[in-house]
This record gives sequence, structure tokens and C-alpha cells, in this order.
Amino acid sequence: MSTGPGAPSAPAPTTHYPRKSSMFSSLTVRNYRLFFVGQVVSNIGTWMQRIAQDWLVLSLTGSATAVGVTTALQFLPMLLFGLYGGVLVDRLPKRRALLFTQSAMGATGVVLAALTLTGHVQVWHVYLAAFVVGLATVVDNPARQSFVSEMVGPDQLQNAVSLNSANFQSARLVGPAVAGVMITGVGTGWAFLANGLSFVAPLIGLMMMRARELYVVERAPRAKGQLREGLHYVAGRPELIWTIVLAGFVSTFGFNFPVFLSAFADDVFHAGAGSYSLFNTLMAVGSLAGALLAARRGTARMRVLLAGAVAFGTLEIVAAIAPSLWLFALLMVPIGMFGMTVNVTANSSIQVSTDPAMRGRVMALYMMVFMGGAPVGAPIAGWVTDAYGVRAGLASGGAIAAAAAVTIGLVLARVGNLRLTVGWNHGHPHVRFVPREVQEQLAAAA
Repeated sequence: MSTGPGAPSAPAPTTHYPRKSSMFSSLTVRNYRLFFVGQVVSNIGTWMQRIAQDWLVLSLTGSATAVGVTTALQFLPMLLFGLYGGVLVDRLPKRRALLFTQSAMGATGVVLAALTLTGHVQVWHVYLAAFVVGLATVVDNPARQSFVSEMVGPDQLQNAVSLNSANFQSARLVGPAVAGVMITGVGTGWAFLANGLSFVAPLIGLMMMRARELYVVERAPRAKGQLREGLHYVAGRPELIWTIVLAGFVSTFGFNFPVFLSAFADDVFHAGAGSYSLFNTLMAVGSLAGALLAARRGTARMRVLLAGAVAFGTLEIVAAIAPSLWLFALLMVPIGMFGMTVNVTANSSIQVSTDPAMRGRVMALYMMVFMGGAPVGAPIAGWVTDAYGVRAGLASGGAIAAAAAVTIGLVLARVGNLRLTVGWNHGHPHVRFVPREVQEQLAAAA
């Protein structure tokens, strides 16, 4: 992949960093270490609020539809305003923007806590809080993603992005469990308060950072047409546009696990809520493993992205025909691992391949496509499941993800004048793309 504004637009098969990193090497950077610790605390609080929010809405209305409306309101601002958020991020100092957005999200937790603990909370309060959090996310998400490179620089970017994902997945294991205990023991209001207070940690971390140790990135000046400029920038770079397209296919058709896993637990295996929780836990374990393995690799390779997407889709097809609950459950681990491989590799390769002055807009587009896939894909997955059964729904989602990876791989090979080679290296299969000229020279020498 190209690594700067002057690089050619045709993709190369790999992106290399100057040195190989260890699994936790980016934590040696003080500014990133402060950021990481703050995110550990706030991510746990965020997962607690997600569980408490859904439980509160369900208890207030008795309607699963109302829970869905709450989730939709939280993601709607990203779909509507995500690209404009990227324009703002490219113009603003990212640390200052994060201080504002993190404060806003913490304030919503405190307000919901006050309303709930005093007994005045109504469902529209929760709707409004979810929408406010979504509005803050429009700026917070691309700012957090692009600020990583300013903290660690290009050498440690892949490692830091991977550790961010591991951080999030760890919180996914801990947060819901803590929320369940807290909701049962003292009520949802205290879970909201815990989330609101959890944002104190990242705010302190941001304020303690040393500005002189950040990598300087020139901010984009305020000007007309910057949104259109960002879209044209992505459209003119195959290594960016096709990576975003692949992430969109995988997230839209392959990541509909709330639809599929609940149906497998209830309709296929008749095992109830316990098995649904087990499926999600095992997938989170696999996702955490995938993030840590990506951190150890230290490189963002196009072939890893494509192979991860093919493996992810293929494993979903295998899981769709799994005859027993335990085989299906065990398959959740590698599915989570390869799904995270796609996510981390796409994220880091896009950041490395993007001009720093464009990074906010490009990451906003990537996050809008990746996060926006769920509201689009979930109804489609639900319709296929209702019409043809959950096994057909999961298999079709996996098939589309795998087919998209193969197709995009062929497109990139053609654009980059590459050929696929298959061979053996130290007793192991070796698959890679090489320039056609190199392959022809090797054939002539043979």
C-alpha cells in the first residue's frame, strides 16, 4: 500500500514499517500509555451504560422495538453527519476536540443517573441521551482514530490500533458483567453514574499529555469544498476505496450477530439465554485474541486483510451447518478472531496510507461505512432468517463477505499489475501477490 501523499495510487501488496514491534511496544510511548489507561476505564463504563440503557428502556416500555429505537438514535448521527465530523476533525486540534466530546458523553451518563436515581426518568430522556451521545461520536470517533498516529507516529501505528481494539474487547468482557451485578444489586441509575464518572480517567490522561511529544500534523485550513475534496481523495486511491468497500461488505452482511446468535440459541439449539451469552463471550475472547495477534504482527498487509475476510466468511458458512451447540460455540472463537483481523488491518492500513491532513475525513468515511453497515444489514439478515431460516441467513452473510474479499483481491491485483502465486515455504503453503514482471522473470529463469 502507498504510505504518503506522493505515493502512486496503485496498491502494493504490503505496507511495511521500519521496525518490527512487540505486542505492547506502543505502550512505551508516555502519551499513548495515558490515553490507553483512560480508555480502559471509560470503555468499561460505556459497556455498562449500553446494558443499563437497554434494560431501563425495556423496563419503562416493555417493548423490544423501543430498545431498537434507542440503538438507532445512537447510530443515526454517524450516518447523517459522519462525513462532516471528519471535516471538523481535520480542522481542529484533536486533543482539544476529544476533551470536549469525552466531557459531553460523560455528562449524559451523569444526567441519566440523576434522572433515574430521583425517579423522574422517562423513555424520551433515554432517547435524547442516546442521540446526544451519537452526536458526540460524530466528532469523537474520527478524532480518536486519527489522534493515535499523532501520539505514536507511523512506526507504532498498527500496534496502537490493535491495542485499542484489544482494549475495547476486554471492556466488552468486563463491562456487561459488572453492569449486570450493579443493576441487580443497586439499580440502573448507579450504572449510569459509574459510566459518567469513568470519563474522568480519559480526561485526566488527555490533560497530562506532553504536547511537545506529539507528532506534529498540519491542520486543514477552513475552506469550501473540503467534504467533496475528501471524497475525491478516497476515490482516486484504489488502496483506500477498496479497503473501505470490503469493510462495508463484511460489516453489513457478516457482522449481524445479534440477529443470528439469538436465533441459533433459541430456534436451532433450543438452549435459551445462557447459550446466547456463551456465544457472545466466546466471540469476544476470539476478538481479543485477534487484536493481540494483530498487535504482535506490527504490519498492515493487504493479503492479511483479504485472507482474514475470506476465512471469516468461510467460517460463518461452516458454523451455519454445525450440527451441535458445542461445535457452533467453539467456532465463535475463530470467527471473532478473523473478524477482528479484518477490522484492525483495515483501520491501520487506511491510516498509514492517508495524508495526515486528510486523515479525519477518510477515517470518518471508513467509520461511517463500517458502523453504518449494521442498521442496513440487520433488517436484510432478519428477512432472510425469517424467510429461509437462520442457517441460510448466516451462510449467505458469510458467502457474501468471502466473495467480496476474493473479488476485491482480483480487482486490486489487476490495478496493481500483480499476479497471485501459490507455493510452499518451509513446509507451509505460501500465498502472495507479486508483480507480473517478477513472475515472468522467474518463469524465464526456470
